[in-house]
Formats: sequence, C-alpha cells, structure tokens
Amino acid sequence: MGLNKKSVDDINVKGKRVLVRCDFNVPLKNGEITDETRIVAALPTINKLLADGGKVILCSHLGKVKNGPNEGESLAPVAKRLSEKLGKEVNFVSDYNVTGEAATAAVEAMKEGDVVLLQNTRFRGSEETKNGEAFSKELADLCDAYVCDAFGSSHRAHASVAGVTDVVRAKGGECAVGYLMQKEINFLGNAVENPVRPFVAILGGAKVADKLNVINNLLEKCDTLIIGGGMAFTFLKAKGYEIGKSLVDEEKIDYCKEMMEKAEKLGKKLLLPIDTTIAAGFPNPIDAPIEVSVVDADKIPADMEGLDIGEKTAELYADAVKTAKTVVWNGPMGVFENPVLAKGTIAVAKALAETDATTIIGGGDSAAAVNQLGFADKMSHISTGGGASLEFLEGKELPGVVAADDK
Repeated sequence: MGLNKKSVDDINVKGKRVLVRCDFNVPLKNGEITDETRIVAALPTINKLLADGGKVILCSHLGKVKNGPNEGESLAPVAKRLSEKLGKEVNFVSDYNVTGEAATAAVEAMKEGDVVLLQNTRFRGSEETKNGEAFSKELADLCDAYVCDAFGSSHRAHASVAGVTDVVRAKGGECAVGYLMQKEINFLGNAVENPVRPFVAILGGAKVADKLNVINNLLEKCDTLIIGGGMAFTFLKAKGYEIGKSLVDEEKIDYCKEMMEKAEKLGKKLLLPIDTTIAAGFPNPIDAPIEVSVVDADKIPADMEGLDIGEKTAELYADAVKTAKTVVWNGPMGVFENPVLAKGTIAVAKALAETDATTIIGGGDSAAAVNQLGFADKMSHISTGGGASLEFLEGKELPGVVAADDK
C-alpha cells in the first residue's frame, strides 16, 4: 500500500491555522520525560509547517486518563521540551476543556510561525475515544487545515484522528499526513506489500492471541517466519512437546497447528525454538538475578518454565536473517528486561544490526529492546506505533490514514 495521500508537501498553509495531531504520548517519571523519541519524531513536520508560514496548533493524547483530567497526565512537560527543541516558545493552553475559550483566544492571537499546544485530548473522555461529533467540531473550528502525524494513534477512530477530518473537509479545508506518517507507511507498507526478497518476519512477545492475524497475514507475504518469545511455547505444545510451566494459550493450540500446516502448504519456512533457556519460575522483580539452564526445546522438565530462546536457536535465527533482504521484527525473544534472559533478544538485534537488509522494528517492546540494548542507529526504521504497526502488518486499514485526502 503506497501512500496515495496528500502530505504536508502538497498543501499551502501560509497564513492558515493548521491543527496537527501528534503522538506526544511520552513516558513520564515524576513529571519528567524519560524518552523523547516521539517528540523528536514530530519535529520535521512541525518545522516544515512553520517554515511555510503556518500557524501551528498541536494536539495529542497522553496516557490512558482513566480517572478524569489530572496534572499528572497534562501535556505541560511536553510543551516545555518542545519549546527547547524548536527554539521558540510553545504557548501551552492548560485548560482541561482542551478546546474552550482559552484555546480559542490563544489561536486568535496567533501570528504566522507561532505554535500553540492544546491540553491532552483524552481529558475530554469518551468524546475523544468515541469520536464525538461536538468535540470533533470544536477541534475543527480552531483550524483551516488538518495534518495527522500520529502514527501511534492512527489505528484508533478517535475525534482528534478521524472525526475532525470530516468537519474540516466539509468547510473546504485540506487534510494531509505528516512526514512521520508518510515514513511509517512507506516502510511498513513496502515491507508487507512489495518486499525485496528474501523477506524474513520475526514475531515474539508473550501472547499468540495478540498476533493471530499477523501470523496469518505474514505467512502469505514472507519467505521465512521466525517465532520466539512466550508465544513460541503454544506452537511447541501444538507439536506435542512437553513445555513444563511455560506460558501457553490452550485455546490457540489448534490455530498453531493450522499455521504450521499453512506454512508447509505455501512452501514457507516456519522456524521455532530448538532449545530454550529455563528457570524454576518468572523473575520477581523482573530484573532480579535468576538461575537458568538451557535444554532442548522438546526436553523442558515439567517443573520448569521457558523464559528465553537458547543459544542454538539464537544462532539458527541469526543465520536466517543473514541472507534476508527485508526483515520485520515485532516482539522480543524472551524476558529482555532481565539481563540473564535478554541474550536471545540481543542475538537477534545484533543479527539485524549486522545485515545490510532493510530492517524494520515494529514498535512497542521490540523498539524498547532495540533502544535499550543500543542497536537503534543500526536499524533502517523503528516504528513509533506498537498497536498501529501490528494492525498494519495484519493488513488492516488504519482510520488515521483513510481519513487523509487522496492526492
């Protein structure tokens, strides 16, 4: 799916009020931002609109906002960091109503090249998450044009992602995607629809259920599918192996059998662990020292639990990556937050770092692992959206992409 959508390069924003939906859902600790990746990722689009003489109004959600608006989930820390990054003051509208009188007044006072940041869109609760008509209209009333650059939220049909575009379009305004959206869709879209082969997909993480449709879709597209992480044990059990106390999804055993049959029928390689790093139980806390041993994947003792792939498996997976031309990786190989159980994930990350293939990391835990382990600069593309990249790899249409104007 190439991106046949209007981008920020296709719209004229001089003197216009442009509402930009960003993904500023950054991790905070005691009011301080601990990872600014998403803020940095938004800068090219913001700078382009400012350079073109736009009046730039930014909006985003932060956190889940389960108990109503609160200072702990305010975008104030984002405004501060953004001001530093842009080298100009970002006028933050702290009003919990998001689009109230304070926002209207701030936007009315804007000159070309000014930046306003609205309060957390989820402070409007279900009006945002249920794509409320009134909130969509209030957002649209603040602007003349709309840009979506929030790939991490593009799989959700929320007011600030989807609803607002209908109202902007109805009054003759343009709706476009930003550079980050464009980059995400080009990388992920080309990998899935038009990959340079051999195409290897690596799936890890805990639950098979989260990745059911991804496994199914990727088997049709890739040449080799590698399975690691907690979800591998359901496949091993489907092969009739003893998996001890390892994570298993009993309801998905038949599904795993079907997928193994499908791979065989399509002539695809489906690689599963041949050995496993085991321990007596899950580490508590997660990074606590832990005693482990490595056994063949079909020899896990009944009282033990598999928590990472073993060395032989790491070698097998690394070899499969060496000959690839395109690699998509989503989900760690083990409990990577624990240094003893991070070896499998490190081995795969290292293999991806050393290959000259196009390497795409599908957001979420894999992105965190690659960043923490220091391999980020060796990857072609690290997606900013966990859930969004998964849905994209499933072949689903994303509301935030659909909502932009066609070229």
